[in-house]
This record gives sequence, structure tokens and C-alpha cells, in this order.
Amino acid sequence: MPRRKIGITYRTLAAIARAIMWLLFRRDWVGTQHIPADGGFIAAVNHNSYVDPVAYGYFQYTAGRPPRFFAKQALFKGAFGRLMHAMKHIPVARGGAGALAALEAAATAVRAGEGVVFYPEGTLTRDPEMWPMSGRTGIARVALETGCPVIPVAQWGANLLMPPYGKMGRVFPRKTHQLLVGPPVDLSRFEGREPTPEVWREATEEIMAAITALLSEIRGLPAPTVPVARRTPANPDNVQAPTA
Repeated sequence: MPRRKIGITYRTLAAIARAIMWLLFRRDWVGTQHIPADGGFIAAVNHNSYVDPVAYGYFQYTAGRPPRFFAKQALFKGAFGRLMHAMKHIPVARGGAGALAALEAAATAVRAGEGVVFYPEGTLTRDPEMWPMSGRTGIARVALETGCPVIPVAQWGANLLMPPYGKMGRVFPRKTHQLLVGPPVDLSRFEGREPTPEVWREATEEIMAAITALLSEIRGLPAPTVPVARRTPANPDNVQAPTA
């Protein structure tokens, strides 16, 4: 299946991302071989900093698979929104017909052989220790509908520069952006089952568990057995990035 051709806007922004990454971070990226060389897939990534989409997006771009982000609709406004549209990212409206249309757009992109990036938590983590929260089920709905591989990804380091809901920290000394990609999540037990909210929830839990296990490996710490609920209020007092 031919890969999507990218235009000058995407290439220019990728060059800017490269400069940002060079300025702000050292890189420790492991598992690139798990990013499919061809065919549609979903990358399921944790989200702990406003900076990490730049870092992850550049990683997937350098892996030869320009990403299409599944991103909240508020980002598609004004000049920045025009750039988001130019890069063919997918706007997500919360709830109702808009949300369903976004999921179908993601499924269409996957079927066309593209690599769609989901932040399953739907927002920055609100866990005080920056572990992944519970996930929204949209990622499972697209994965089970299309049968595409779901590639779990954990990242750590952008949050040391800018914690979630916090302020930008010191740029120097440069932080290390650590990224660990795992093999596809095994969702085979859901094949052939009726697509119900319970099935989507269980599949989403499998995906989130895979991401969390990778982050535990990066940090060298045991992960909590129960993730923080997404509805936990964001607390600016809890955003000081831990050192591991």
C-alpha cells in the first residue's frame, strides 16, 4: 500500500520539530522496529506534557511514518488550526455525532495505510506521579473495527521540562526524552465478539496496561495497580515532575 505523500508544510514543520528536539532534549529512543514499515496502525501514547506531541510526532516521522494525530477540536482554530488541517490531523469533538465522525475518520485513515496517533487518556495525565490514567474507549473501537495493530508507546522526559498543568522549567541542562515502543497489543481475545461498550472498555484497559508497563520499565518503578480516573481534577500543586 503506497504511503501518504506529505507536502511542504509538513516537511517544514518537521524541520522545526527537529530543531526544537535538538535544542531541548537528548534522545533515548528504543523499539523503533515495532513501528510497522507498511500498512495502517494506531500508536497509543501516554501524555504528560504539552511538549510531548512534538517529541513523539518527530519520532514517528523519523521512523518513516508521518503521524496523523487524533486531537481535540480546540486545536484546529486560527493559524495553528490551519497547520493542523494542512498536516491532515483529525479533529475530535467530544460526544455525539462529532465524536463518531472523528472515529470514522481515524478508521478511514488506518484503512488507507496511515499511522494514527491516539492519546487514549484524552488529556494530560492528572496522576500526581504522572502514570497514565484510565483511557477513553475510542481507540479500542477503531482498532477492533479495522483489525489494525495497536502499538503501545511510553515516553518520559518532556514532563521534566514542562510538567502537566505546570510552567516551563529550565531548558538547560538538557533533559533526556526517553521513549520505549512495544510490540502490538494482543487484542485477539476480542475478535469475533459483539462490539459493545464492555468489550471496548476491556480492550482499552489492555492497551493502557501495555503503555503503563512500558513506562514502568523506563522509570524503573512499579506502576500503580489501579489507574487514576480521568475525571480526577487537575491540581497545579501536584505537577512537580518526579526525577524518575
